[in-house]
Amino acid sequence: MEIARNFSLKRFNTFGIEASAKAFVNVASEDEMFEILSAKELRSQQIFILGGGSNILFTKDYNGLVIKNSIPGIEIIEQDEKTVTIESGAGVIWNDLVNYCIERNLGGIENLTLIPGTAGAAPIQNIGAYGEELSETFLSLRGFYIENAIPAIFYKNDCNFGYRDSIFKNELKNKFAITKIRLLLRKDPEIKSGYGNVKEELEKTGKKKFTIKDSGEAIARIRREKLPDPAVTGNAGSFFKNPELRQVEFNHLRRTYPEIKGYHLENGKVKISAAWLIDKAGLKGARKGNTGTHPGQPLVIVNHGGAAGEEILHFAKEVKRTIYEKFEIVLEEEVNIV
Repeated sequence: MEIARNFSLKRFNTFGIEASAKAFVNVASEDEMFEILSAKELRSQQIFILGGGSNILFTKDYNGLVIKNSIPGIEIIEQDEKTVTIESGAGVIWNDLVNYCIERNLGGIENLTLIPGTAGAAPIQNIGAYGEELSETFLSLRGFYIENAIPAIFYKNDCNFGYRDSIFKNELKNKFAITKIRLLLRKDPEIKSGYGNVKEELEKTGKKKFTIKDSGEAIARIRREKLPDPAVTGNAGSFFKNPELRQVEFNHLRRTYPEIKGYHLENGKVKISAAWLIDKAGLKGARKGNTGTHPGQPLVIVNHGGAAGEEILHFAKEVKRTIYEKFEIVLEEEVNIV
């Protein structure tokens, strides 16, 4: 492994922010991860584990070591008549893992198609879309504590999964390096088409019976239509989480805005669309300098070209302030700000 100095991170974050790392190393195996975390000369440095860079906003240069997690490999570990256990390296592109499963008719993550990032980052965020969340298929992960390179395994109940949340975004934020994840998938998958306009998109095919491949392709078409391609316009996908309101708060909001839609959750709260709030506040397609909200999906903040991380963060704070002043709702960032 070769450690690079004063390394540009522009190619390694989907916002396309020009930032640099004091030191940078690419890791392609669990042995290499252990080796770099065990190196005594690096113990005094700050360490940041970087996946696909698709859920991060660099607001300044990183004064420490950035470890690019590129651990590869997808493997079937075990199976029975109904299920299959898949193990993936943390550096595997998430959508490659989704396609691997779809091609084998293994259901459970097909609605998470085209979510950017890597497999190792998926449990940190507990990624979700169109009625599916990673936690529904997650079995376990393994890796190393960054401070001392001690290995550990985390099972589902250890991860404190919540809405776009986990223990790795809280108590263990920047403290654990994930190297492998395991998912439990179904051989006889159930099509989930009740969220958004997935059902309508499937019906356009004219088929009477759908496969998970049909579902994945339908969702891919929907995402491509409304979300900007990071390769063309810098962005990190949804910048904010969808707010969860108490029933009384939702009822109060609906009295003023009867058209608002809510999704009732098992915890008794009601999830509403942050994109709807931003649109209703007149900020859809808003632009300030080199940044703004995307005209097709206001939940996405974009880099129109040349924006600094601080500029994007300042704009995001203005969006939050406007939403609070209009609706008395505090938007929470989904993007990891460094």
